[in-house]
Amino acid sequence: MEIRVAGHQVDTGEALRTHVSDRLETMTTKYFSRAVSANVTFGRSPHDQFRCDIVAPVTNGHVLKASNRAADAHVAFEGAAEKIERQLKRYAERLREHRSEPMDELPAEADYRVLEMPGENDEAPAPSAPAIVAETHTDIPEASVGDAVMMLDLRNANALMFRNGQTGQLNMVYRRDDETIGWVEPGKK
Repeated sequence: MEIRVAGHQVDTGEALRTHVSDRLETMTTKYFSRAVSANVTFGRSPHDQFRCDIVAPVTNGHVLKASNRAADAHVAFEGAAEKIERQLKRYAERLREHRSEPMDELPAEADYRVLEMPGENDEAPAPSAPAIVAETHTDIPEASVGDAVMMLDLRNANALMFRNGQTGQLNMVYRRDDETIGWVEPGKK
């Protein structure tokens, strides 16, 4: 595995670089040996804290991302590494589940589907409309719903638009406030 450690206005000493390499190598060997590289960046954040960002591409265009802040660079790295480790573990489990259990067929006439029912439905006040800060352009992947949920977790995102491999239509999966996953599929005209 190729690991690149960089510092922005922070000196990354040999001990820190060695610790980062050893921890990431151990983690990927344990959960997912096909990870090919990782970029670990240390920097300063406000209030005299260190920030650690980890970006680790895995197979099929999936990218694991995590960041953490702490008063010490080692502690900041450990927090980010724990997040990456949880993502790797979930990714490996989903790959095993995906190979062994096909997803149940859902009715074609359903327009909106919730993949997991919440325990309680707490109504939160509607926030005022936020300002659009940035616009990004991205490719829309073609995937099954299960793969789209996996990509949502791996990208550590709140929502993901994808082209449904079965229907060819644009769909969206998103993380709800109660931590369940919602699935939006366009209705038939």
